[in-house]
Parts: sequence; structure tokens; C-alpha cells
Amino acid sequence: MSAPSYETLIVEAHGPVTLIRLNRPQALNALNAALLDELAAAVAAAEADEAVRCLVLTGSERAFAAGADIKEMADKSYADMFAADTFTRGARAIEQCRKPIIAAVAGFALGGGCELAMMCDFILAADTARFGQPEINLGVAPGIGGTQRLTRFVGKSKAMEMILTGRMMDAEEAERAGLVSRIVAADKLVEEALAVAAKIAGQSPLAVMMNKELAETAYETTLAAGVAVERRLFHSLFAFEDQKEGMAAFVEKRKPAFKGR
Repeated sequence: MSAPSYETLIVEAHGPVTLIRLNRPQALNALNAALLDELAAAVAAAEADEAVRCLVLTGSERAFAAGADIKEMADKSYADMFAADTFTRGARAIEQCRKPIIAAVAGFALGGGCELAMMCDFILAADTARFGQPEINLGVAPGIGGTQRLTRFVGKSKAMEMILTGRMMDAEEAERAGLVSRIVAADKLVEEALAVAAKIAGQSPLAVMMNKELAETAYETTLAAGVAVERRLFHSLFAFEDQKEGMAAFVEKRKPAFKGR
């Protein structure tokens, strides 16, 4: 069975890692309906493939994604936007993916591009990366979670300033603020993201999915409720063969051979 063909994405298999590259160079990877539909399909395909353990989402050296496609939206009415449920399908595919998704961001990640990166599980930033939510300059607001995620990630004061002024932050500020996990040289960004993804892919896939779920729970609920969930899922991991293999390998000083069971 041949791999699906995409017009706005380049999808590559790197062993157990799927690399998805946004590919609208003429528009700095602006997010239009076609791209978001294809992204939803590509993420769903990777989610359904048992051989895939981790995903990497990236753009070009110049832009991860410079925002939503303004030309596509400019003449839309409220009824048009509501009826199409604009942005929901593409966002939902990433939000609901149980496998880890790493955003590898170089260049501009603005508006919808910044929101897309924040939807991923963590962000590796090139030293050229610039993040922002400049929707205010167009007389609108973020619509893919920008006001909610940015505020949770960097705090109210910095998020409010960026959202109300449209100011961009560079990679160093983004790392200091906690928006990105770390900074990588631009020419090594995808290589490093694939190496990190391969490390994740080598772990027990069941434990990876549970740890992802637990970390997401941390900012969705109270500390007491989150700790209770963590403890029960920790207990439940002892029902899996991978737990026995992982602990036996540690005791025997060898590399574990996880099977996802």
C-alpha cells in the first residue's frame, strides 16, 4: 500500500518516527484549510500506524508557519466561520493524538503557527525562531488556543503584553519564559528533533502514552487530583509486560526490549 500524497505537506518515515514538514513555501507555510485538513489526515495516519512511536512537526528554515492564511479568511462572515468550524479539525487531530508530537521550530512561528507549535507536546527551537500572537494587528484574536496556551506557558503578564501589542519573542526569551524546552542551532534542528524522537520511540509505547497523559493532566486539574491520577496510572503500569522487562533489564544491567504489551 503506497503512502498518501499531500499537496501542502512533506511526510517522511524515519524508522519509528514520522516527520511532517509544512510545505507552502510561497506563503511562509500559512495555515489554510487544505493544509489543516492534510495535517489532520497525516497525524491520524501516524496515530493509527502501530510502527510509529513519535512524530516531529516542522516547517522551513525561514518559517515554521507565519500564521493563518489571511487571504482565505479576509472576506468570511461570522456565519461562514461558524459553519465551517474553522481551525477545529486540524487542531483536534493534534490535541487528541496519544503519541508524542515534537514541534521543531525555525524562523517565524506567528499567530496560528505559534498556536500550532504550542499544541505539540514540546518545542525545540532553532536559534532563529521567533514566536508571537499578532492577531491584534488585524483587529481579531487568536482562534486556535493562543490566548489560553500562551498564558499557561509563559504567565499572564508576558502573554498579555504579547497578545495586546503583537510583539514577537526570540528563541532566547522563549526558552527563559518556558515556552520552548531548549534551543538548537538552526542547521541541526531537524536532526536533533529526530534524535530526540528516536529516544522517545525506544521507550515502552504504553508508558510513553501514559506519561504524556499525566503531564497534560498537570495543567488541566488541581495538584491533588493530578497526583491521584498519577498514582493510579503508576500502579496500572505494573499490569504490562514492558514494566517487567524494563525493571528486569535494569537489574540485569542490559538494554530493555520493550514490546508495547
